[in-house]
Amino acid sequence: MNTPLTRRTLLAGAGAGAVAAGLGVRPAWSDTPRPRDSRPPNILLFTVDDMHGGSPGCYGGRADLTPNIDRLAAEGVAFHRAHVPIALCQPSRSALMTGRYPHRNGAEGFEDIDAGVPILNELLRPRGYLTGILGKVGHLGPSDRFAWDLSVPPQQLGMGRNPADYARRATELFERARSEDRPFFLMANSEDPHRPFSGSDAEQDRFGDVLDQIAEPSKVYGPDDAEVPGFLPDLPDIRQEVSQYMSSARRADDTLAAVLAALDGSGLAGDTIVIFMSDNGMAVPFGKANVYEQCTRTPLIVRWPGVTGAGRVDDEHFVSTMDLFPTLCLAAGATVPEGLDGRDLTSLLQGGSQSGRDRVTTVFHLSNSEQRYEMRGVHDERWSYVWNAWSDGSLSYRAENMMGLTWPAMRDSTDPEVAARAEFYLFRVREELYDLANDPDALHNLADGGAPEALARGRAAMDAWMGATGDPLHDRYREEIINA
Repeated sequence: MNTPLTRRTLLAGAGAGAVAAGLGVRPAWSDTPRPRDSRPPNILLFTVDDMHGGSPGCYGGRADLTPNIDRLAAEGVAFHRAHVPIALCQPSRSALMTGRYPHRNGAEGFEDIDAGVPILNELLRPRGYLTGILGKVGHLGPSDRFAWDLSVPPQQLGMGRNPADYARRATELFERARSEDRPFFLMANSEDPHRPFSGSDAEQDRFGDVLDQIAEPSKVYGPDDAEVPGFLPDLPDIRQEVSQYMSSARRADDTLAAVLAALDGSGLAGDTIVIFMSDNGMAVPFGKANVYEQCTRTPLIVRWPGVTGAGRVDDEHFVSTMDLFPTLCLAAGATVPEGLDGRDLTSLLQGGSQSGRDRVTTVFHLSNSEQRYEMRGVHDERWSYVWNAWSDGSLSYRAENMMGLTWPAMRDSTDPEVAARAEFYLFRVREELYDLANDPDALHNLADGGAPEALARGRAAMDAWMGATGDPLHDRYREEIINA
């Protein structure tokens, strides 16, 4: 007789180790790598979906929200100035897997990567790597080029929200790698904390028929627990939605713990590079699908036995997730293609320094509705400069980040400041400039004469970057901004 599956029994299905891991407890890990032969290291790339860069406790968030992300940071190096190149899931992941900006790999939105653009799997495969992907399978293409040895869609992982399922399927790849004596590359993609958030009406509407396959977070948060990001107004409905987001973020942390417990149990942790990151920021207004600093900043953590050491923080260098591409190629002994936008991080992982990392440039092309909202952003230690090529005073912005409770709360607010911010979000202006030292949440635009020298520097940096990368809007930018 079969026992009915429930949200609780599914957690238990991965065994006691995974359950303990989901509660923030897993076996002790050592920074001492096992003696290696010439075989390259294993790679575990764990991504979360739509996590705000400031949410993990180790990045300044609530102390009890992400115990396992925090523990991983204590075992490796955490980059506090890391960004994704674009704040949208598929193009962010495509840029990661090619080391190139979207306009240089063909995947500006929900398209496949262009033929002829090298992708990571194709370079790892000749080095003997066994490859696997858990979740977000449809967000990397073309599928025949990735050719995963193990490919598990979210529907087989509790809609990408069941830690025990991730641990079980990850173990399959680990055991196969051991039996075949091959290195592995596993891309484990939590669907959390993507909408619909845990405990929301939207979750019931979308997943009602399969809700018993979705695990409950190991800790659930309420509105009184919510830490509303400073770029959002603190309104009751927003507090409720942020608390639901936090519960989803906690479940993503549970999933990381379960996969790391499975890795520890396999005996392969000492030979494995572990990377943690989010593909973009939180799916709320002024979050995901924009180029503001809070949209693209990602909590990037790397644990590499014998290389990174433990408990280091790099808060000096601006890095990009595109930098992982050449870094992993070199780690695997694969040839690094020419023409990349990403740069090797190895010396930073070892505690060194690199020049030319005093700023980062981010882009946006089109929303999930396929409407183009071309944006570019340049961010340094103090200043954030944004060019909204789409803003013409009549076209209004629409994106997935306006679903849920937060946008209606802003749109319908009778508070004049909130109403003005909502109106600004819909239409923007051509240029934005923010002094992050005094305005870290980018609330006060200084582009209209507030800081002319900083504006000139931002424009010059943007002009140089667009020229260097062959941005197709470069001529337009020069005509409208530089030579205006």
